[in-house]
Order: sequence, then C-alpha cells, then structure tokens
Amino acid sequence: MEIAEHIEILDAEGQLLARAAEMAGPGAKVATCPDWIVRDLLRHTGAVHRWAAAFVAEGHTSRRPMGDAPDLDGAALIDWYRQAHGDLVTTLRTAAPDVRCFAFLPAPSPLAFWARRQANETAIHRVDAESARAGAPSPIGTEFAADGIDELLRGFHARSRSRVRTQEPRVLRVRATDADAVWTVRLSREPAATERGDDGRADCELSGPAEHLYLALWNRGPFPHVTGDTTLSALWSQTSGV
Repeated sequence: MEIAEHIEILDAEGQLLARAAEMAGPGAKVATCPDWIVRDLLRHTGAVHRWAAAFVAEGHTSRRPMGDAPDLDGAALIDWYRQAHGDLVTTLRTAAPDVRCFAFLPAPSPLAFWARRQANETAIHRVDAESARAGAPSPIGTEFAADGIDELLRGFHARSRSRVRTQEPRVLRVRATDADAVWTVRLSREPAATERGDDGRADCELSGPAEHLYLALWNRGPFPHVTGDTTLSALWSQTSGV
C-alpha cells in the first residue's frame, strides 16, 4: 500500500475511534481489552499519536520515551484525543517524503513506517473503542487487513521481544482466503521467521477472510478456521500480545 493510502485510513479510523468513545463514554468498559475503560484507551492512543508525530516533525533519529497523557476526562479528553490524532495526520501529510527519523520496523522509508504503523495502531484501537459501545464494528478493508497481517507477522514478531516461540521447530501457516495472501511462520526457540507464500506442509493453518484473521492475530476475535495442531493457535493467543 502507498503512504497516502495509510494516511487516509489513519484519518478515518481516528475519527471513528473518537466517535465510538464519545458514544460509549469515558467510563465504559472496553470488551476487547478487559483491563481498560475508554478513558484508558483514549489516553494511550492519544499519547502514541503525539509520540509518533514528534519523530517525524522534529526529526528524532533515536527512540525517545512516550510522554504521559494529560489528566483530562469527559469531553475534554475526547477533544484532546481528536487534536492529537489531527496533528498526527497533518504531520504525516505534510512531511517530506525523505524525512529522516527513528523507525522500529523495516520499511521503505521512515515516513512509510509511521504512516503504516499508526494506521494499524488506530484501526485496532478503533475496534476496541467500538467494543465499548453498542452496535456492530465498522468494517476493515481486505487490502489493509492483509497489509496489517504482514506488518504483524514479518515486523513485530520477527523482533527479539516476541514471545511466540516453541521448544521444537514448528510451522504455522496463515492464509487470507479473500486476498490471495499466505504467510509461512517458522516457530522455534528464536523469534519467528516469516515468509510470504506456501512452501509445503504446516503443523497448523489459520485461514479465513483477511479482516477476521487480522483481528484474531491481534487477539481481538477468534480465528475463523483452524486446521492441524490447535496448540499452535492457542500458543499464539496466549503469547502474541505486543
């Protein structure tokens, strides 16, 4: 996907998040993150937006700590979130394509990294916000969901901090049935090694529409379909939290 597409999705998802939070109320429980209420969700996501925007806007080339969210509540907190989100969108839209700054996953450029990362960050937390209010969640596009799966498998879980590991080598396959997208995830005592494509036998396969797989891999819903060794799908659910 292109940078501009990720920014457009980030823009739309943040607006949906704020609207859902407003409907639910800051004290509502977040069903998909049982330890949170909407107030926690807004503070976390707004702080992440400000943290991300600062790298791009100020050109920081090394990791910096995330600042604390202000002690706001109610309408003032929702307004603060909307401002943080809007500032991030503007920062990414107006940034030079070759801006140099810190990024923590492989990407064609730092700007491409932050646009993609914040689009996915916001989409997942929008799902969280919508889980706190009545009604069906907003849909996630197939292309974006498949792209988000790729970021999660080949980015986050290739890092040393990933806890998705097995004592003996195992192979997990992830297949998005509506996107012509397949990933082969090789599990061991080391961080997972993931490649695009299907190169043979797998111990377990997770399959289904990209949107449902995306949410399940982020532990926001059940896996649509599991074949083979179900202990690997359970291992993912238990250890894949980012």
